[in-house]
Amino acid sequence: MTLEMLVGLFGGLGLFIFGMHMMSEGLKTVAGTKMKKLLEVLTNNKVKAILVGTAVTMIVQSSSTTTVMVVGFVNASLMTLTQAAGVILGANIGTTVTAQLIAFNVTELAPVFIGFGALITLFSTRKRNRDLGSIVLGFGILFFGIAAMSTAMEPLRESEDFIYLLSTYGTNPLLGVLIGTLITGIIQSSSASIGLLQALALSGVFASIGGTGAIQICIPILIGTNIGTCVTALISCIGTSTAAKKAAFIHFFVNVFGAVWVMLFLVGVDSVMTVNPVYEFIVNISGTFISSSGEVVPNVARQIAMAHTIFNVANTIVLFPLIGYFVTFLDRVYPEKAEEYGLQLDDRLLNNPSIALGQVVRETNRLADMSFKNFRVACESIMDGNEKLVEEVVKREERIDEFQQGIFEYSVKLSNENMSEEENDRLAFVLKGSHDLERIGDHAMNIGELAEMRASNKIVFSDIANHDVLNLISLATNTLGDMVELMESDETALCYQILDKEEEIDELTDRLRDEHIRRLNEGICNPYAGVIFLDLLTNLERVGDHASNIALGILGLKLHQGLINRSEFDNETIAE
Repeated sequence: MTLEMLVGLFGGLGLFIFGMHMMSEGLKTVAGTKMKKLLEVLTNNKVKAILVGTAVTMIVQSSSTTTVMVVGFVNASLMTLTQAAGVILGANIGTTVTAQLIAFNVTELAPVFIGFGALITLFSTRKRNRDLGSIVLGFGILFFGIAAMSTAMEPLRESEDFIYLLSTYGTNPLLGVLIGTLITGIIQSSSASIGLLQALALSGVFASIGGTGAIQICIPILIGTNIGTCVTALISCIGTSTAAKKAAFIHFFVNVFGAVWVMLFLVGVDSVMTVNPVYEFIVNISGTFISSSGEVVPNVARQIAMAHTIFNVANTIVLFPLIGYFVTFLDRVYPEKAEEYGLQLDDRLLNNPSIALGQVVRETNRLADMSFKNFRVACESIMDGNEKLVEEVVKREERIDEFQQGIFEYSVKLSNENMSEEENDRLAFVLKGSHDLERIGDHAMNIGELAEMRASNKIVFSDIANHDVLNLISLATNTLGDMVELMESDETALCYQILDKEEEIDELTDRLRDEHIRRLNEGICNPYAGVIFLDLLTNLERVGDHASNIALGILGLKLHQGLINRSEFDNETIAE
């Protein structure tokens, strides 16, 4: 290879990978919500899992990306190992779509796609249209990269030495598998490796190799790319949970097992038959195309695409009844360690912002549950004088702070990703809402400290004060219960219910404060008890304020989505 050829090949490969990345990012933004819904309806049914894996990989245009995402899902407890196995099988089928698109060889139209895509991306005012433009632009750049690689490799078709090497060593299956594995392991993309192989085919290098010779050379390389793509997932599982590591091992097993049985099958058929019927079938269904010199030649690029699809579909069919046994085997060999169910946010999910956002929302809902629980325990501790409950409040408060900090840091990372306007609004709500939830935890901690002061100083509230505080605690507890339910359901009625209760909390707090001051003036209440009583009222009132902020945040989201009127929102904001 000359320096000029290497530079052209390198630049073409860079354009191909960049175009594929741009198209993938646009697709993920446009179809991200649909991907999220697909994964949410995923069940233990392996057929559904395979279909979901196929669909998701068609969107992200990379089985490596899907598998890394799956490792993140398993690590975040979003997906079971059985579900992950099905998705991985489907991912191998979905990744063949890129090769099928390349085989159409629409490189002449690449400038048209680039032109239209650039115009839409640069001049459209709507974000969704710009995302669609990036898909078209990425599609054009991808094919332009293929054309550049193909043009760079055209001199090879005139090289007798290169043709001799292909004919002599190319039919060695082990060498082909090794080449495919190494190239894919280095560039971290099976689609790019296969695109490179198809570009070589489009350059006309295989034109002088007649019959089934070309596909016989290409299939071992194809199979090697499936093994090489495992490197990405294996790297991604470093530092993850045991379950996530097992998900990466499943991907490795699926591809290596497929490579072994297919190569043994093909070598066995070659040894007993003059012409391998598998190769012949692929050549026959792939047809021909007219080369740049005007010759009608076998469509080797299509043969590569068809072989890739057939291999992955066949491997899925063979492994379908076996994969469950392999999952069971992994569970026995590598049993789950008792791991604390901490914050479940994984940077691997950032590759798909819609799914990452869904996980942030789920973790924020868990934070709401913890804050609510800590509030109830703190209230129980001050009313019962139980100092042991305060220890529980302190421990949970530490987890609440860790959760809020983790959610904040992850949300900042996520804000740098490409998301729709609706998703950006939801993320902004999560950032504000998690702060309100953390403050509820702080007020629970304050109440716990008041409980310790009351117990250590043996302070007793009067019957009237006890009755009044229990009423306020009951109202605040119901408000927080509604808030937790609201964060799960987004129901508008609950927003108004919380806002109404918050007004009741304010009114009741003001009345109890006035009555308590009156009792102090009359000498009915102990002054030191009065300090604790008033601090308790303040904390209970603030808890209601933070619940109100959450409700107003949900109403703001609904306003932006056009689900409520501006007048309704303004009225509630003014009332607040």
